[in-house]
Amino acid sequence: MIRPLVALSAIVAMTAIAEKAAAQQAADATTLEEISVEGRASGAGTGQGSGAPGVATNDGYVPKTTRTGTKTDTPVNEVPITISTVTQSELEDRRPQTLEEALAYTPGARTGAFGFNPRFDSFFIRGVDVGFTGVFRDGLRQFTSPSGQVRLEPYGLESISILKGPASSVYGASSSVGIVDLVSKRPTDYKFGEVEVQGGSFDRKQVAFDIGGPVNESGTVLYRFTALARDASTSIPGYPDNRVFVAPAVTFQPNDDTKLTLLGEFMDSKSGGSSFFDNDTEPYTLKDGTVTNQPTGVSDSALYNSDYNDFSVKQGRVGYEFEHSFSDMVSVHQNLRWSALSTNERFGTTTYAGLVKESLQSLAADTYLKTRIATGPVNHTLLTGIDIGRSSYNSRNRYNFAEIADPDLPEPTRQEQTLIGAYVQDEAKAGPWRLLVGGRHDWLDSRYFAPSTITTVVDPAGVPTDVLNPSQTTKQDKGAFTGRAGLSYVTEYGLTPYVSAGNSFIANPGTVINGGVAKPTRGKQVEAGVKYDVPGHNTFINASIFWLKQTDGIVYTVVNSVNQQTQLDFRSQGFEIESNTSLANGINVKASYSFIDTKITKLSPDTEGNQLNSIPKHSFSIWGSYDVPTGLLKGFGFGAGVRHTGSNFGDDYNRAVIKNKPVAYVDANISYDFEALDPKLKGVSAQVNAENLLDKENQVCSASYCYLNQGRKVIASLRYRW
Repeated sequence: MIRPLVALSAIVAMTAIAEKAAAQQAADATTLEEISVEGRASGAGTGQGSGAPGVATNDGYVPKTTRTGTKTDTPVNEVPITISTVTQSELEDRRPQTLEEALAYTPGARTGAFGFNPRFDSFFIRGVDVGFTGVFRDGLRQFTSPSGQVRLEPYGLESISILKGPASSVYGASSSVGIVDLVSKRPTDYKFGEVEVQGGSFDRKQVAFDIGGPVNESGTVLYRFTALARDASTSIPGYPDNRVFVAPAVTFQPNDDTKLTLLGEFMDSKSGGSSFFDNDTEPYTLKDGTVTNQPTGVSDSALYNSDYNDFSVKQGRVGYEFEHSFSDMVSVHQNLRWSALSTNERFGTTTYAGLVKESLQSLAADTYLKTRIATGPVNHTLLTGIDIGRSSYNSRNRYNFAEIADPDLPEPTRQEQTLIGAYVQDEAKAGPWRLLVGGRHDWLDSRYFAPSTITTVVDPAGVPTDVLNPSQTTKQDKGAFTGRAGLSYVTEYGLTPYVSAGNSFIANPGTVINGGVAKPTRGKQVEAGVKYDVPGHNTFINASIFWLKQTDGIVYTVVNSVNQQTQLDFRSQGFEIESNTSLANGINVKASYSFIDTKITKLSPDTEGNQLNSIPKHSFSIWGSYDVPTGLLKGFGFGAGVRHTGSNFGDDYNRAVIKNKPVAYVDANISYDFEALDPKLKGVSAQVNAENLLDKENQVCSASYCYLNQGRKVIASLRYRW
């Protein structure tokens, strides 16, 4: 185990020194020309986008363009929607190990609500649970099943774009608050390579490499191969964090008009089946300091057994991105991905255990025509497209059996969902005005099969009788129309005020409520804000106010001392501000503040009007880094950050006994580039990252259950790049 050896300094205050910015605004024709260029490859660690859907072009921590908002390369400061970005530079500095960790400094994102639980990436944005309904990969939805969620390996990412606004009108079924788009690493048009070894807390041992470049002299074939292997434990005894990850990619670009990129991935990972802590070794405390006097519906969870506590996931995906330009004005794009995963989860105690096995297969395909036309003084970028999403899963489980061996499992529940959507979008530009209008209709075909079961009923005389519950097939075929509209005004001073509104629709996978499949979740949001691309500085600021309403969202809640799924209506309103800065003198700063006020409008009579559990009203974060460019400390890099989460309730009943107190965590890093010591060591660097540096291991409660977060985690790496 590697322990921290030094306490890292606080980040130097941001200075006003910066290089001269590029021209503030290009002419209309120039902007259109930028949009038509789609295909510059990204380099390792540069944060420069490759032009594929969702790829952001960034300068350090500062986002410049992104396709996530509109599927076109529109500058971030012009899109009338709030978009947050985790750039490659930020990923390099902070070295997150999960999607939750990667989003920890994103305004409006609630991470860590379920303590240390790396089985799933569970997080909220503006009060909306996004993990199972709003995560996309390269512009295509990642389908999920009840216990199946595609795991993320951050080492395989180029960047992350967080679109905060209903996006169903262009992306189809998705979260009420928008999407989180994970952008894969892609082939580069120059040769590069890196190999890295890591060690750290909890016996962590990891090796990774990333190589790529042209295959032939003409550069018409490019490749990239990214891989990682890890063997590690965690803060919970018997709870591993192991994985093997490989991600090949090849690009064929025979000419400037045609491009085809093949993307693949396979990952085999193993973690624990239950992260509930053991009361015998980790004292469980509620606010009143007791365990026995818990309020009704509050659970300290089952005691885990390290001999019967594992969660194995095998997942893979293969797909392509194709684009062809017929002219400067018309191009066709098609993105397709097939993916599959299988899970095997075991958890329990010496007297009680559970076993869940699931398999999921899905296909996502999006085809659209992009047309650029002019009507008088107005330039238009039109998208007309159709996409198809299909998923199918089997789930078998058994609970409440003695932990002796894996039991026989019953016939599986199954679900098949197909969504076909047709959409149109227009980005209109006239002088400083930008208008975004889009609409879409989705056709849903869903089939849910529940097998027959046998339950035992005891009559008043004490005589047990077995009752057969017949199998049941439930169908859903109600589609929906969704739309969005936004307007922004781009001034010559770098300020861009904007307004937007939209709605969303998503059919819920595998959720049965009151004997029937859950209704689709719907949402709508209105927002107004201002963006500021600071002239003369590489600084971007976004501030916005929003009002959001979601109906029939899926949540867990305790009713009559039983934790069960139900559907929830709520509204969320608030304010966000975010600033990203990267200066020529080596300083990078990312800072944000969020105010989110939630209110339950339909759940149960005794919760209506309450705040959503686990969602704080106030949160803020700041992360800064500094690479010393000259002098005695040249080659050193320093980084530090603080994440603050305000007080929030541990259940929807808003009981004070499990109210979560405000908490702040400190993260830090230190790095050294050995080229500053000797030019012969060019490409060799070392870095140490510490998460939760002050080792705050506190309790957090969500949905009436309480957990422990992970304490200090330190990871040291040695890397060679060429």
